[in-house]
Amino acid sequence: MAPRRDARRGLVHRYVPNHWLTAFEHTPTPASEEAQNLLILVGGLFDGLQTVHYADSIADALPENWSLAQAHLSSSYAGWGISSLIKDATELAKCVSYFKNFKAGKIVLIGHSTGCQDVMEYLTGPGHEGRPIIDGGIIQAPASDREAFGMVMDPDVLRHSNAVAQKMVDSGAADEILPRHATDSFTKTPVTARRWLSLTSPNHDGADDYFSSDLEDEQLMKSFGALPATTPICVLVSGEDEYMPPAVDKSALVNRWASIARRGAGRIDVEYSCVIKGASHSLRGNPEEVVSMLVQKVVGFLNSL
Repeated sequence: MAPRRDARRGLVHRYVPNHWLTAFEHTPTPASEEAQNLLILVGGLFDGLQTVHYADSIADALPENWSLAQAHLSSSYAGWGISSLIKDATELAKCVSYFKNFKAGKIVLIGHSTGCQDVMEYLTGPGHEGRPIIDGGIIQAPASDREAFGMVMDPDVLRHSNAVAQKMVDSGAADEILPRHATDSFTKTPVTARRWLSLTSPNHDGADDYFSSDLEDEQLMKSFGALPATTPICVLVSGEDEYMPPAVDKSALVNRWASIARRGAGRIDVEYSCVIKGASHSLRGNPEEVVSMLVQKVVGFLNSL
């Protein structure tokens, strides 16, 4: 019987069995021997298994001996509100370590949306020195959550939410859940005061604040300027990203990040990094030629490693 078009063949790996953390590895196309090179996909807020629209397109176009695995973290789906980037990076390190036990080739992380923060946290955040080395990183739709929240929330409501969260942090209740009135205009998902400010802090000091267009060079030197020389990065910005302020010059932003990386030891791949014309944040519903451009950039970058 032919498989359903909306079904995918693959393997579910329990990379931390006691905590039921899993990764779904797509069966390589064409399926031959077990692929030894792996691209690990990390989604954004609310994402989980098969929620990133373009994942199947990438899985089907990967070079020979590559496969795609989608990592399921504690922060997947609605779990992001009570999690953190450090926890994500710790879990991703366990995922990478698991696959390194039987994958003899390269391992690359690709982050979508807030998953881009996870890639940066993995490479530059606290404890990065002890994490397994990866051979490359791709950040797709690296939008600022702080700027995005400012676009989708009423300014007065956002200021109130931030004030409530800051008061809780100051009183020692950083890991308690914000009251519903502080978050209802954005989400029904339970969110701790610490994670809320990590995403939205008006002081520009949130742990998630990697990609805001108004960050100072000094701040960027701690992220893009701290990238390791061993791990090249491909930056893929969506040209019509609805979560980036319209006034942001996306090409200039990518060039700035690349310049900061060069001031450190890191390297942003200039051949494949780009602004993808016509692409929305997730590429959901985008024309096939737009999705194909993303896939071409990803495959080209992998082939260059």
